[in-house]
Amino acid sequence: MSSLLIVDDEQSYRQLLTLVFDGDGHQIRTAINGREALAMIQSEPADVIVSDVKMPDMDGIELLNAVREQQPDVGFVLMTAFATVDTAREAFKLGADDFIQKPFDVEELKAIVKKALEKQELIRENQAFKKAQRERGSIKNIIGHSVKMQAVYQMIETVAEVQSTVLVTGESGTGKELVARAIHDLSPRAERPFISINCGAFTETLLESELFGYVKGSFTGANTNRKGLFEAANRGTIFLDEIGEMSPSMQVKLLRVLQERKVRPVGAHEEMPVDARVIAATNRDLKKMSDEGTFREDLFYRISVIPINLPPLRERKEDISELVTHFIRKFCDQTGRKVSISPKAAHFLENYAWHGNVRELEHTIERAVALERTDEIQPERLPEHITNYNPTRIQNEFDFPDEGINMTTHLENLEKTYVVEALKRTGGNQTKAADLLQMPVRSLRHLLDKHSIRTLSAQMRSSVD
Repeated sequence: MSSLLIVDDEQSYRQLLTLVFDGDGHQIRTAINGREALAMIQSEPADVIVSDVKMPDMDGIELLNAVREQQPDVGFVLMTAFATVDTAREAFKLGADDFIQKPFDVEELKAIVKKALEKQELIRENQAFKKAQRERGSIKNIIGHSVKMQAVYQMIETVAEVQSTVLVTGESGTGKELVARAIHDLSPRAERPFISINCGAFTETLLESELFGYVKGSFTGANTNRKGLFEAANRGTIFLDEIGEMSPSMQVKLLRVLQERKVRPVGAHEEMPVDARVIAATNRDLKKMSDEGTFREDLFYRISVIPINLPPLRERKEDISELVTHFIRKFCDQTGRKVSISPKAAHFLENYAWHGNVRELEHTIERAVALERTDEIQPERLPEHITNYNPTRIQNEFDFPDEGINMTTHLENLEKTYVVEALKRTGGNQTKAADLLQMPVRSLRHLLDKHSIRTLSAQMRSSVD
């Protein structure tokens, strides 16, 4: 049932409108002036306010202005017997949904109020949608109750309330973007945009135009002005993933933005202010890179005001069972199936080292659910490198042999073995394989050429397709 508040100093109009709308099933309240109406909606909000303009002790325009400051989404319809163009213009400027002149046609007013109520319903649906979006990225969606993850949750809740720059570190696949989204969703900026960009996915020139935008004519193909992601994230949050892949010159430009809180679009002569909270992430050791001179030291300290490190899955094995249950439920919901995990298969999953972390576990469960034809995932549905995994055996493989070794040959063979294994696990996807090996894609391609196995990647992709 919708709630209407009728505000008019004339009793006859209050009685008329009560009769008109009460018959449509609305909850009706009345007030004799703006001040009384304002007090009423502070204790119990209304969906739509229908108010006269000319009233003593706070008129309709003053009421509209006060309501928009306190409850900006409330529907508001103004009535007046002294309509002028200036009055109507001011009403709409302040945010009135509509304006009707007395004496009015009852059906016309009912149609106006119906339209205002429909707008309220759309606003509520939009708010519910946004809330659901936030919850998908909140702490509830970061799975795990281990001691290490509890410390991460506490840090997220603490830093969400401040505006400092955050650096999220951890191996590939640990869920760094989920942490960034949770910080945003729990912050005062939650209703504003969350913009994410992978800095390693763009060339230097493209990254600059993506982050800062460009003006028409600044380069070939720039046919219009384009807003950058910093501007798009204004009053919200921008997530700079894989910031360790950023070129030295882009590091300089980013540092200036963080210091000045201004961006200059490519080809522009003037800067514009931006208010975007920055959360950065990397799987690389930025401190080591800064010591080596490959990452600016001043930028490192500027983005790591508050560091959050995500532990790898192998260091929180007590969370694996919960993650497995979560991913089974997720993929069963998508396929309409009902599948559980057999004790033996669960043992293999909990025993494995998970070098690809949560992302690798998720893909493993997705594959198992898709392949399993019974109501319980069996070990046969798991990849062989998981069921054959033996940490004791692997450790013994690195024992120093009595006859000695050719160190150069041994290391090259070991290097090749890891590259091939990473390609196998990612179906030949070089970008994902580089993530597993925690190296830039260009370094992986160098190794493919070095060991003459570049064609292996394409063969694996073809077999997956």
